[in-house]
Amino acid sequence: MEYRLHRYRSACGRLDLVARDYPAGEAGAPALLMMHGLTRNSADFEPLAAHLAGRYRLIVPDQRGRGLSEWDPDPVQYRPDVYAQDMLALLDGLGIARACLIGTSMGGLMAMVMNALRPDLASGFVFNDIGPVLDPAGLARIQGYVGPGAVMASWREAAARCRAVNAAAFPDFGEADWLGFARRTCRANADGTLSFAYDPAIAKSISGDAPQTVPLDLWPLWDLLDAAPVLVVRGALSDLLSAETVREMERRHAGVFSAVEVPRVGHAPILDELPAVAAISAFLKEHMPLSRT
Repeated sequence: MEYRLHRYRSACGRLDLVARDYPAGEAGAPALLMMHGLTRNSADFEPLAAHLAGRYRLIVPDQRGRGLSEWDPDPVQYRPDVYAQDMLALLDGLGIARACLIGTSMGGLMAMVMNALRPDLASGFVFNDIGPVLDPAGLARIQGYVGPGAVMASWREAAARCRAVNAAAFPDFGEADWLGFARRTCRANADGTLSFAYDPAIAKSISGDAPQTVPLDLWPLWDLLDAAPVLVVRGALSDLLSAETVREMERRHAGVFSAVEVPRVGHAPILDELPAVAAISAFLKEHMPLSRT
């Protein structure tokens, strides 16, 4: 899958940020903005991009402090409302006035904030294992592993580290799966060692009982989605998004709502699982139709 690296300035004008731009095979194809979770980066969407590239224009950013994007010297700025402003700057710079927003975990929170800031932007939403209520158990687990970590000497060691943190979410993963996970999550350093591809300072934004990354009440943001088409993907083993919350999301949503549960997967699905790919493909076909079908 070929893509170009698009470099742009953050909304505040202080940081150099980077996004992958996968071109569509046809001019005017719908744009999909794909936003990763707290400790991930644009590589997190490589498995889904393999299914969608060429049919849609895929814009896949590294949020500030992740991947190839510059780290913010002020950790207070590591929060969804700031990221959302960066995303609006990204789309404006690319001349994209309308897009489907696909968000994994934190990326889904960003999508809700973006909708509040610019209600006419999104043609649809795909929320990957995230909703207006975050289970305290899952939030505590995330708080427990984010932050400074020792460097790793090899990709095998990096895979083992990823497995230690995420094994409960992916009980069926084999060695090759964990190696692929590590390669999407970690980066090689100049001295040959490896480390996770994010600024450890992001841990400061999710510490405490009321982390800055999570507004106290997300339901008002959810309600603002109003009649927009929505697809929710939930891992059946998720400790962050409950099935009860998904049912309440559907009850409160006035428009088209669909949900799919990925068996034997926790937080958050990779989005290459057959149920997820089928649901996302069908959702996009209905609500983001290509000009030639």
